[in-house]
Amino acid sequence: MINPVIPGFHPDPSICRVGDDYYLACSSFEYFPGVPIFHSRDLVRWRQIGNVLDRPGQLDLPADVPASGGIWAPTLRHHDGQFWLITKDVSGAGNFIVTAERADGPWSDPVPIDLPGIDPDLAWDDEHNCYCTFSGLQQAVIDPKRGKILEGPWPVWSGTGLAWPEGPHLHRRGDWWYLLMSEGGTHTGHAISVARSRSPRGPFEPAPRNPILSHRSTDRPVQALGHADLVETPGGDWWMVLLGTRPKGRFPRQHVLGRETFLAPLTWVDDWPVVASVEAYEQPLLEESDRDDFDAAELSPRWISPRSRPPWSLTERPGWLTLHATGPTLDRPGATILARRQQHHDVRVTARLDPRDGRGGLTIRIDEAHHYDIEAGAGEVRAVCRIGPLRDTVARIPVPPGPVDLVIATRTTGILPPTVTARTDLTEEPYGVAAAAPDTITLGTATTVLAELDGRYLSTEVATGFTGRVIGLYATEGTVSADWFDYRPAG
Repeated sequence: MINPVIPGFHPDPSICRVGDDYYLACSSFEYFPGVPIFHSRDLVRWRQIGNVLDRPGQLDLPADVPASGGIWAPTLRHHDGQFWLITKDVSGAGNFIVTAERADGPWSDPVPIDLPGIDPDLAWDDEHNCYCTFSGLQQAVIDPKRGKILEGPWPVWSGTGLAWPEGPHLHRRGDWWYLLMSEGGTHTGHAISVARSRSPRGPFEPAPRNPILSHRSTDRPVQALGHADLVETPGGDWWMVLLGTRPKGRFPRQHVLGRETFLAPLTWVDDWPVVASVEAYEQPLLEESDRDDFDAAELSPRWISPRSRPPWSLTERPGWLTLHATGPTLDRPGATILARRQQHHDVRVTARLDPRDGRGGLTIRIDEAHHYDIEAGAGEVRAVCRIGPLRDTVARIPVPPGPVDLVIATRTTGILPPTVTARTDLTEEPYGVAAAAPDTITLGTATTVLAELDGRYLSTEVATGFTGRVIGLYATEGTVSADWFDYRPAG
């Protein structure tokens, strides 16, 4: 089995089925385009078919949107012959609904709806009443086409008393309506609880053994389970999709890939859902290709940028991706970045970059205050480290004019202890200092390693927030072009 089924920074999964086809959407936070959407025929192998919010008219994030702001927790549903997606832009636009005839789009312009709270959900009863349940937990009857509130909101169920009841999803099975929700916070205390009612309005009866799933206070490799959604197969089986993390390193362990989408089988006992523990299995990347030669007419939907799409071109220099700098540094919003999510713990990324009259390179980042860069320009290649308030060029080498192959690699074996910057023997721990980081990050060229850096500083536990690492191309001066970008799982 493959698990996580969608690795890397793909949190808050919401799923629906249309015939034999499954569709799944995830949160995107401050990145544009927003809300990646995936398709599968077996719930295990997923392919990204687009992004729901792929034009500025749908998603216009201000330049000062903080990291982990933006789009939170979509709900994806298919009803009355079309797709519906409700989500919230926590940085300004509030809750809104978009629709589409096809999951790969085009999706409509947003229809705002004046409801408080986050994590909105959509469900319809037999009389076509549309219920919107949101974190709190509260509920309202709405007109989703016009974004009008018809009744409510009113409180429905507050969970078991743990912190932050959120991520509600309302599902019907037979004569029962099930209200699924997460509580306990979105870190190691996360848990999934459920209640049921004969009516979508409640009153809701909590399950006798809530939470029905949690890995808190265990040593399981998958932690922080929560924000779950349910789907029924054509054969009548039920499955749960949910987020989880895979922390590594010594206590307190860190997760660096963000919250990922996992799959778990679900059965019913006395009309209550029972879910198995979630296990992790190593998997190949699920995209069709791990290499982009920039020969297509459009960029793959996997490419994202902080807040807005920077100026780029696939035709200005045919066969190359050309980037134009919009900001002088990656330490503040506004820089030109095109990146993809890191989806494996051990990975090697190589790109052929021509700085021409500019400056740019490869970056691995969580946010503006936590990133490592390998940068070319002005006749040299530099390894740059930004951790919180500190920024340093840790190494540099001269290079001849023209294209240069830049490399960022991560490894979870042979990790360097924090007191050692470089060594040749990776089999022993010098000075009795154990390696504590989740990984070591290498910056260099195809022939030279410039730096090996502690990976914990690019983890959620250090940087804070709700996202994971991305790796990509950037320009901070003039014009920079990339001939190809190769993402290759290692180990």
